Amino acid sequence: MSGRATAAEPLRALLVTGGCCHDYENQIKILQAGLGKHLDIDWTVEQYDEKRDRKANVYTKPKWAESFDVIIHNECFGGVTDGEFVESIVAEHVRSGVPAVVIHCSMHSYRNAPTADAWRGLIGVTSKRHEKAKRSLKVVAREAEHPILEGFPSPWSTPNGELYIIERSWPNTQVLASAYSDEEKADQPVVWTNQYKGVRVFGTTLGHHNETMQDDVWLNLTAKGIQWATTADAQ
Repeated sequence: MSGRATAAEPLRALLVTGGCCHDYENQIKILQAGLGKHLDIDWTVEQYDEKRDRKANVYTKPKWAESFDVIIHNECFGGVTDGEFVESIVAEHVRSGVPAVVIHCSMHSYRNAPTADAWRGLIGVTSKRHEKAKRSLKVVAREAEHPILEGFPSPWSTPNGELYIIERSWPNTQVLASAYSDEEKADQPVVWTNQYKGVRVFGTTLGHHNETMQDDVWLNLTAKGIQWATTADAQ
């Protein structure tokens, strides 16, 4: 795995963001300021427009992940249909071993590509839709002893929320927390880890609304997810 030279150095993070349906302009600021309270991060931001079918240019550059310690995907490109392009994103994660952190609409990105399962294998879940209603979500820890959930106030009621329906958790996915879907009458994973061909992945579907992303609980959870993903000897 690509890793940091020393723990004392800033974490080199690439944030890929943009696409439809979310306030990415302000979420960049929220992530940088909020996570900066928990972690020393040297940020590189690749921001794109609101087009669903935007193929982020950063992914076309040779060895685009190699100089980073973690790639943070906060993107919503559900209209991309270029299967080879989608496979190339996953292939670079695998080639470089650089961990991924996937937030909210990243789970719905690339869902219309014929190779969507390549992306889903990396992120650890399959989701194609969300509940119709926006509402506070009651998040319950499923693996309370996991280091990512240290200090997590289970149950936690989010300030607002858009609950994604998870059709499948992939073989190496460990669900850490869930929320109950009133529409599906079943629990839905909302926080998890995945390990895919040597790549460590932290994922959460929480983060549609800025007020949720700004919450100290969300920021602490995500910071610990980043720490887990970038620490080779983590559980």
